[in-house]
Amino acid sequence: MSATTGTSPRSSAAEPKAPTGRRGNRDKPRKWGSPFAYFIALLFVGVCIAPVLYMVLGGFRTNSQITTSPAALPRPWVVGNYIDILKSTMFWGEFANSLIVAIASTVGIVVLGLMVSFVIARYDFKLKGAMYSLFAAGLMFPIVVAITPLYLVIKALGLVDNLLGVIVPQIAFGLPTTVIILVPFLRAIPNEIEEAAAIDGASRLGFFFRMVVPLSLPGVVTVGILGFIGSWNNYILPLYILNSQANYTLPLGVQVFSSQYSTDTAKVLAFTSLAMLPALIFFSIFEKRIVGGLTGAVKG
Repeated sequence: MSATTGTSPRSSAAEPKAPTGRRGNRDKPRKWGSPFAYFIALLFVGVCIAPVLYMVLGGFRTNSQITTSPAALPRPWVVGNYIDILKSTMFWGEFANSLIVAIASTVGIVVLGLMVSFVIARYDFKLKGAMYSLFAAGLMFPIVVAITPLYLVIKALGLVDNLLGVIVPQIAFGLPTTVIILVPFLRAIPNEIEEAAAIDGASRLGFFFRMVVPLSLPGVVTVGILGFIGSWNNYILPLYILNSQANYTLPLGVQVFSSQYSTDTAKVLAFTSLAMLPALIFFSIFEKRIVGGLTGAVKG
């Protein structure tokens, strides 16, 4: 006698399961934010971009066009203003000075800041907290406040009207930001990595160059970009330190050019646009690196 086993339709039928977890959340339509928030964001973006666009487009216009219709587009487009400035040896001399100052300041900020941050983050010693607090306090000490005593020190060192007189203070005033950003990166490096490197025979310097520098590269790139842009746009310090036009940086060159060609508004706008263009391009290329580096510093 054979026994027949029947299966219930309910038990054989596979019941559909509701999507759960990440996949289920992914299938849900994304909700847009408040229209008012987007309006405020676009308003701030417009306020930031509008002056830049006005300067760049103003360089392609004539003075009569700017006087007649200040907010209109160039009609016709005039490239002569930019060409005349690009042919000027004064512009390229100031460009070279700005490039030298920016690169030297950035290298000094990154190298010295990384060394100081490594000591504060990885070693225990007396007055460690006081040293870190001192660098943190440097963020609240703008260079404008110290410009007079700083000028006296630079004068005593014989660095007036010398690019070194701009480079050295910029490195000093760039260290607080560098230390505040890099210390969390270096603290987040596990101690097991350092112990493994010591077992393999790596010295402290070997661990620093082989492990610390690569692991903290996002923070290093971030402080390097901030240091370069801050040095390129610095105006107060070169104004006090540099006297001869042969040593002027581009921010000072803009001031001198604006005074000499005060009646030629279109050419002044063209010169200003070319002066700010390198820093603007540099920031646009590495913008994601800056955000990523600052995010890592906050997590650390």
